[in-house]
This record gives sequence, structure tokens and C-alpha cells, in this order.
Amino acid sequence: MRALHRHREHHLVERIGWLRAAVLGANDGIVSTASLAVGVAAAAASKSDILLAAVAALVAGAMSMAAGEYVSVSSQSDTEKADLAREKEELRADPAGELDELTGIYVKRGLDKELARHVARELMEKDALGAHAHDELGISRISQAHPIQAALTSAASFTVGAVMPVLAVILAPASYIVATVAVSSLIYLAVLGVIGAKTGGAALLPATIRVTFWGALAMAVTAGIGLLIGKAV
Repeated sequence: MRALHRHREHHLVERIGWLRAAVLGANDGIVSTASLAVGVAAAAASKSDILLAAVAALVAGAMSMAAGEYVSVSSQSDTEKADLAREKEELRADPAGELDELTGIYVKRGLDKELARHVARELMEKDALGAHAHDELGISRISQAHPIQAALTSAASFTVGAVMPVLAVILAPASYIVATVAVSSLIYLAVLGVIGAKTGGAALLPATIRVTFWGALAMAVTAGIGLLIGKAV
């Protein structure tokens, strides 16, 4: 007899939570730190001033990303908890009405009414709140908010991204800081686009073009402002 092997399927959507925070953090780390370094360099600042600005951008940006992501995802988590509490009370107060509601959801998805009611009843007997959370509220294990995880991922990925322009400032000759930081950062962004696309199962070229274009635009605008300020001062 052939042995039956159970396997767990791995879906790319399961990566959405941490992938979003990681890609956003790394992208922001590269773009914001590189743009600031290029802008300060364009204003004819010394190499030590440029390095100081880049390091400050790294530290401040990582803290800002962590705090912002934590607050944002915590708000989502609070909303989810409030909805679940409300749903739990509705299940307690009117279980028959909630059964009808879940049945209606399955009917809209294509089941006949008798089968839909049977499925709804079976699921509610096993885990009524879980069934309504998933099918009525759209809250699942994959999409559920995790504030601490999102905050730490964002801070860590921002730091990794921001370190690249900082290293470019350290290693580049003073007269070539703008070119070195800009070119290396665009390469980092292109690599980030490829990694993000591969991890998320998306097309490589559009993702790569998207991150490099906006990174180049940010650095160009910042460099222009820095140049104008440098001439004015």
C-alpha cells in the first residue's frame, strides 16, 4: 500500500505581512539616506558633515519606521479586536441570525442554500467566532496584524538599507561622493526590486524599474535643492 503523505502548501500571500514591512523599510533606508547624503554633498558640505548627516538619517529613520509601523499596525490590530468582540456578542445574542448571515455568505459564493446552511452550521459548531471572523470580517491568520513583528522588521530592514549609502560615503573620495552614493544606491535599489519580486512571486522587470525610478527621482530632487541652497549660502 502506498503511504499517504500529508504536505502543507506554502502560498506567497503568507509572506505579505513581513514582506511589505521589509521591502518598505529597506527601500526607505536606501532612498532617504542616499538622498540626504547627496543633497548635503551637493551643497558643498565637507565629507565629515555628509557622513554625520547620513548616520543621523540612519538612526532617526530606523526609529521613525519602527514607531510608525508599530502605531499603524496596532491601530489595525485594535480594529480587528473590536470587530471580533462585537461579533462575539452578536453570536451570543442572536446565534440563529448569525447562522443565517453565514449561510447567506456561502450562498453568494455559489453554494445552494441547503448545502450552504449545512456548511455554516458545521463550521459554527466547531468554531463560530473563527468562521465569522474569516468569512464575514475577512480576518485570517495570514492577514492578522502583528505590531511588534512589523515594527522590528521595518527598523531592521531600514537599517540594512541605510547602511549601504553610509558605507558609500565612507569609502568614496570627497570629490566623488555624489556620483558614488547615487550610482551605488541605484544598484542597491535594483537588487532590492529583484529580491522583493522573487520573494513575492511578482514580475522582476516592473518591480525593479519601479524602485529604481522613484529612488533616482528622490535623489535628483534632493541634489537639486542642495545645490540651490549651497549656492545661496
